[in-house]
Amino acid sequence: MQLAKVVGTVVSNRKDPNIGGFKLLLLRQTNPETMEDGSYVVAVDAVGAGVDEYVLIAAGSSARQTEMTKNRPCDAVIMAIVDQWTIDGRQVYEKFSPNHGYDVEI
Repeated sequence: MQLAKVVGTVVSNRKDPNIGGFKLLLLRQTNPETMEDGSYVVAVDAVGAGVDEYVLIAAGSSARQTEMTKNRPCDAVIMAIVDQWTIDGRQVYEKFSPNHGYDVEI
């Protein structure tokens, strides 16, 4: 699994019928310690995530193991929306904090 932030949406009017109806989101992989941005990835949304949320994604053959993506042509899937994470006992991110999620100076 990888940590990423939803940064946008992807719309495709013409696609393989096996992925018809899937919501596609544009993600930016995130370093959980520094909150620095990494590379972009497009993923199928299996959990109802939205822009600016942090999510967990599975990629490769693991992406095809959710109920929604089983046996579908999918290389990345959002499988969880992150509420918080800690590193070495220090809370780094909390979705519902007064600082809009960030508990560290960025």
